[in-house]
Parts: sequence; C-alpha cells; structure tokens
Amino acid sequence: MNSNYKTILQDVQAIIDRDPATRSKLEAVLCSSGLHAIVIYRGAHWLWEHKFCLTARIISQIARFLTGIEIHPAAKIGQGFMIDHGMGVVIGETAEIGDNVTLYHDVTLGGRKFFDKNGKKIEKRHPTLGNNVTVGCGAQILGPITIGDNVKIGSNAIVIDDIPANCTVVNTPAYILKKSTDKGTVFCAYGLENDKYEIAPKRRTKRQTQKN
Repeated sequence: MNSNYKTILQDVQAIIDRDPATRSKLEAVLCSSGLHAIVIYRGAHWLWEHKFCLTARIISQIARFLTGIEIHPAAKIGQGFMIDHGMGVVIGETAEIGDNVTLYHDVTLGGRKFFDKNGKKIEKRHPTLGNNVTVGCGAQILGPITIGDNVKIGSNAIVIDDIPANCTVVNTPAYILKKSTDKGTVFCAYGLENDKYEIAPKRRTKRQTQKN
C-alpha cells in the first residue's frame, strides 16, 4: 500500500504541473473530480488484484456516481495519471495506461470484438497507451490497439488502428497529421502544440479513390 500512496502523490503532482486552473495541492485534493476518481480506482484496483472483485466493482460504481468517471478496477494505470474535467471518461477492463498520461473529458478507452464464433470474449479487447500520451476531449480509442509514447490525440478523434510513437493524430477515423521531429516529452494541453513536424499524407477514403 505504501507504493500506492506514492503513486497517488504523483497523481496529485501531475495536476499541479499540467492544470493551470489548480493553484495548490490542497485545491487539487478538494476540487479535482478526476483525482477523486483516480484515488478511488487505486483502492478498487488493489482489491481486484487481491480477488475481492465484486467489492472492487461496487466501489468503482460508487466512484462513477460521484464523479461521472468510470474506470474498471481491472484496468492497469501507471503513475502521474491526470483526468482533466473528467465527466464522461470511460476506461475499460483490459485497458492499459503508461506513466504521465493525460485524458480530457468524454474520452473513451473502449473495447471491440466482444464476440467471436465461440461466444463472448474476455481477453484483451481495450487499448494500450504508452507513456506521456495526451488524449483530447471526446476522443474514442477503440479495440486492442497500441498507442505509442508521446502521442497526441486530437479532440473527437476516433482511433481504431495502432499509432506509432511521437505522432499527432486527428479526425474521424483518425489519421496521422504530424510526426514530431523532436522526441521530447513536453506536456501539450488538449493534444495540440506548435512545434516542428513532418506532415504525413492524409488517409484517402475508398470513395475518394474511386472518384479519381
């Protein structure tokens, strides 16, 4: 549990570092619904890991009611995690999140391939996010895909394919807009920044290809 306490302190510090509206640790602890959801998740995850699965699910549902944020207790989340604003965030059961990740409101880390010819699937079906990933509000990341380190996902993007490290992705369905030439890990609010990029070609739809 001591390691959990240190992790929560890093979650608090993440809010101080990345949220300009939060001026102190006390304000973060008292006023951040994202932090409240994360702290409750840390406790529920500990219970899940120790096989108190039903209790963990009940606690996660209480957190959902109080904060508007749903995090399945089986999800794996690293240190320095921040959920800004928070309302409407959903993190599925087999989702995995690295260190220093930021999610904004209405983000879904959802599942795909719930059923196959043998019935309901219970193995990996939610995304894996690397370190230093920023996901803008309303983005949907769906299925057992991998998002690389330092990726920035724009607001309302729908991501259904793997994304390599150091990229910015936008649109519906999402495509790589930019590849960063600087592999730094500077935080970028809302998944957007002014930096040096190589513009990647936009994905062409089937209809556009037929017209040409």
